This record gives sequence, C-alpha cells and structure tokens, in this order.
Amino acid sequence: MKKLKINYPLLGIAALLLFVALSAAFVWHHWPENRIAAIKARGELRISTVTSPMTYININGKVEGFDYELAQQFADELGVRLKVTVRPTIGQLFDDLDNGKADILAAGLVWNSERAKHYQPGPPYSSVSQQLVYRVGNTRPRSLAAIDASQLTIAPGHAVINDLREMKAKKFPDLNWTVDDKRSSQVLMEDVVAGRIDYTIADSGAISLFQRVHPELAVALDVTDEQPVTWFSVQDDDKTLSEAMRVFFGKTSTEGVIARLEEKYLGHGQDFDYVDTRSFLRAIDSTLPDFQPLFEKYADSIDWRLLAAISYQESHWDPLATSPTGVRGMMMLTRNTAQSLGLSDRTDAEQSISGGMRYLRELIGKVPETVPENERIWFALAAYNMGYAHMLDVRALTAKQNGNPDSWAEVKQRLPLLAQKPIYSNLTYGYARGHEAYAFVENIRKYQISLVGYLLEKDRLTEKALQLSQAYPVVPADTLVQEAPPVVPFLSMLNKNATSAKATILTEGARR
Repeated sequence: MKKLKINYPLLGIAALLLFVALSAAFVWHHWPENRIAAIKARGELRISTVTSPMTYININGKVEGFDYELAQQFADELGVRLKVTVRPTIGQLFDDLDNGKADILAAGLVWNSERAKHYQPGPPYSSVSQQLVYRVGNTRPRSLAAIDASQLTIAPGHAVINDLREMKAKKFPDLNWTVDDKRSSQVLMEDVVAGRIDYTIADSGAISLFQRVHPELAVALDVTDEQPVTWFSVQDDDKTLSEAMRVFFGKTSTEGVIARLEEKYLGHGQDFDYVDTRSFLRAIDSTLPDFQPLFEKYADSIDWRLLAAISYQESHWDPLATSPTGVRGMMMLTRNTAQSLGLSDRTDAEQSISGGMRYLRELIGKVPETVPENERIWFALAAYNMGYAHMLDVRALTAKQNGNPDSWAEVKQRLPLLAQKPIYSNLTYGYARGHEAYAFVENIRKYQISLVGYLLEKDRLTEKALQLSQAYPVVPADTLVQEAPPVVPFLSMLNKNATSAKATILTEGARR
C-alpha cells in the first residue's frame, strides 16, 4: 500500500483559508445578531435622545435627565461607556436606528402599535398622557372637533399622530393638523407661549416641567389616556439586547431605582399654581439679584439655587419677614437656633443665610448614611421644618408600615399621618404638622426647578440676542441683553424694532 504523502505547507494554507472563511462567517452571522456582544466588543453603548429636562439636559456642565441616568446605569451594568447623540426631533431618532447609528432610543418615547410594528420596545418604565396645550388668555378649546390644521402643529415623529389618525377615522372626521418637520415638541411649546402657533400636543411629564419656567402654558384637554413609556431598539431575530434590557429594568425596579428617578424628576407634584409661579419668576428678576451673591457664597454643600429656593419658601426673600410663631429673617430662624449659631441679628440677610445654611448642613450630617446621597437633602429639609425628632418618627412609621425608610418617595407620603392622633399617639415624639413639612419640601423642589430652568433660559436667550444683534445690527446689543430675561417678549421686541424683512429672518433664526 502506497504511503499517503501529506503536503504540510499546502495543508497549512488551506487550513488558514478555512479559518478565515469560518471567522468571516462567524462575524457575518453572529455579531449583528448578538447585539450585546457587539456593544461589549465596541466598549460603547450608543443612545440617541432629545433635549428636555426629562430625557437629557446639560446644566452648567452637569448632565441630567431621567433617561440619561437610566442609560448610564445600563451602560455601567454592561461594563461599557455611554455615548449620547442628541437629535432635534423624534423622527431623527428613529432614523438613527434605521441607519445603525444608535443601539437604543432613550428619549421618553411612548409605546404604540405603529412603532411596535417596526421597532423593538423595551420594558415600560413610566407612563404619560398626551395633552393639548394653549396660551393662558387665549380661548381654551373644549374638544378636538373645534381645531383645524392651521391651529394645531405637531412635532415630526410624535406618537400622538397615530392616535390623531385613529380619532379622525372614528370620531372627528374634520380633524386636521400640521406636522412641522424642523421643530421639536419643546420648541413648539415655546412657540405656543410666544403666540406663534395656537396649539400643540406634548406629554404630561414634559408639560409639567415646562410650566415651571413658562407658566403661560396651559393644558386644554387630555388627548389620550396614560400610555407606557419605553426605550426602542432594532427589531430582528436577535433578542440579546431586549433581553438585557428586560433583566436590567427588572433589577432597577426591584431595587427602587425607577421609583427614585420618578421622585427626582416627577416628584415635585402636579398641583401647578399659575399665580405663584409667575410671582416667583418675577421675583427672580426683581429681588434675587440683590441676594444671589450671598446664596452663592454660603451654599457650600448644596447648589446655591437650592439654597435660594429654600429662602424663597421661607421668606419670599424678605430679610424682615416674621411669622406669627416668632421665626424671622431670610431663612426664618427661631431665636434659639439663631443664638446657638452665634447670630446677633436674624433680620440681617447675610447672617440669616449663613446661619440657615450651617443649620441645614448639621441636619444633613445627621441623616442616616443608608439614605441615598441625592435624597439626604429632602430628609434634612423636613427636619428643618418640623424638627429632627419628628423626622426620625416618620422614618420609623414608614418602616413599621413595610415601606422603605431610606426612600424619600415613601417617607414623604407618611408625613401627613403625623397629625393624626391614632398614629402620633404611638410615636416616640408625638404630634407634628407633617402636612406642612410635606408642602414645605415640595414647594422648595418646585421653586428650584423653576429657578434652574428660568436662569438657563435667560442665559440661552441672552446669547441668542447677542448673536442676532451681531448678524443683524438693527437693535443695540446692550438693549437686547437687557430685554432678553423676560424669556418670551424679547423676540417681540426684536420684531418691533427691525424691518419686517429682517424681523422674519430673526424670528425664523430663533426657532432653530
């Protein structure tokens, strides 16, 4: 029998070619289908989103947002970095998925049947309703039947368009609307306030936050019931990414992460007060400048804008404020507290702000370390209002009722119970006006949201005014800067002082 002769060099080449072919086949068939493996190999989770306080916003270099924080935690869970792409409109977000530029859309998007046909929804993590908004002072529409296409403008890619089509087919045959391909829901709400359009539709969460800076925006009616909010990814046979999201959201829900984010971004309450919000925004322009340097000087462990919000809740920034119970000054300190802090005059603004901040810092230091760092301030503020001992009582009550005593969202719901005899009679420190402490903290949070958003808006519009004055020097730049802070009226001022042609250019430029 003839001995088989093996050509080792040729066999080596063949084996190498086979390995390359198999490797290419593995890459071709496995990697696109195994999205989690691809994300980990890339070392990067790519999300696309839109700018809004609920999704993604950059505040003086600090990025925040419900979806952003969730996405960051998901990226950490996968052991990769997070890459964020911000798009102007919802429609462009889905383009990113179609073009392979994003792994996930994390932008507070609602689930609907049309989207679910083409894209893979993740687990729902919140819910919103779609609402029709108009400007205060204008006619409030009582039904969609009273609206025509010239009045209602919708952002491109908005989920409500599918709802409107169904309503038109089933209930409102004359219903029509206009889709603006270039403007987001946030910009369209600004246009409603400015009087450039009559109505738009946005989700209830975004509207609630928007009203803290633009109280002229009012809700006319609910267009839809509550709808689930979810992330979206590419829809195909590979389920590794959607499965990873399912596990992640299950874990965050169990650990209370979702509840804490809801409390952080939506826990300021829905009881919007138009008059109070307008009064506060006016005080920002008229009164805050006198005291802002003091808030910035003494707010060492918290944001100065939070300290300013606390002071406004206490005294409306009045150094001479006095309550019937004898507390006085910008931070409404008792005589005993002022003496313990070494203050000689509670009505001196600097002494009051300095002393109030030192007292608050002491309370923050007493809050148990088991409380998450970003929630310690709310426990401390409740203690600032009703006393530290009663804060201990409400934590104990929360634990007794099988709640989490380290969660502000759960503890604050028990605060009003401290005034009910069947409850406080069984607590260590007895009766407390817990309902006042609840309102105290909630109001401070609302004022903080309004202050942060309003100052950002002032800065943005001041910068825009300077840019426009340089491009179209019709109005002196110093006049534009002076007129910019009222947020909306400065565009009207530009139009009145410019020629009609240039006014059109200015207005169109400011919309983008």
